[in-house]
Amino acid sequence: MRLIPVMDLRAGQVVRARRGERATYRPLSGSALGAGPEPLDCAERLLAACASRVLYLADLDALQGGAPQTAVIARLLRALPGLTLWLDAGFRRPAEVQALAEALDCPRAGGAPLAEAARPGLRPVWASEALPDAAALQAALPDAAARAAGLLSLDRRGDTLLDPAGCWGRPDTWPDSLILMTLERVGSGDGPDLALLRRLHAATPGKRWIGAGGLRGPADAEAAAAAGASAWLVASALHEGRLGPGRSG
Repeated sequence: MRLIPVMDLRAGQVVRARRGERATYRPLSGSALGAGPEPLDCAERLLAACASRVLYLADLDALQGGAPQTAVIARLLRALPGLTLWLDAGFRRPAEVQALAEALDCPRAGGAPLAEAARPGLRPVWASEALPDAAALQAALPDAAARAAGLLSLDRRGDTLLDPAGCWGRPDTWPDSLILMTLERVGSGDGPDLALLRRLHAATPGKRWIGAGGLRGPADAEAAAAAGASAWLVASALHEGRLGPGRSG
């Protein structure tokens, strides 16, 4: 199972996530990786720790209704050749992805599906907490090509689905790759919730499931892989030294 490192970014700084309670996030300090709140240095250390060329970036400014942190995103893409950035920026409509791609000057082949608009380097994450209605879900993932290229995050907090667009109940719209986001376990040390992952994986042959929230160490990584996860988004276990160089999993 792949580990995909995560950075939460607010006002140009990397912050530590805790149970999805964004108002409580504070600038990163005390990381076992030697990382601090400066985004490029932190990204380099996270990518090295996971031997990854994929980084998940949560743009908290955009997720909370502000403007995307375009300058920081552009700097990361310029400074890290070969990086694929999975960007969760509260996208509600395809036009927002297009505008960001243009602001970043990301190339796009004429006639390519909109889900391809930010390639190479940038891959938008459609978050169920951000999509406002069923029409937005349909516009984000309109056809097989878009669903093959896109990422959909199915977000929940405990038993509450964060899903104004009804994404959880529309498996016909689901792309090939899905993120199962368990916000109350992010940065908690409580361990991953694998029961739902097992059920979803069994019910959706051919889908690629990416877990998020609660991974503590190699034993959890092994259990997650056995439950059907092909990858897991991770930050706290890296900064606390429970996963990373010299650790299995």
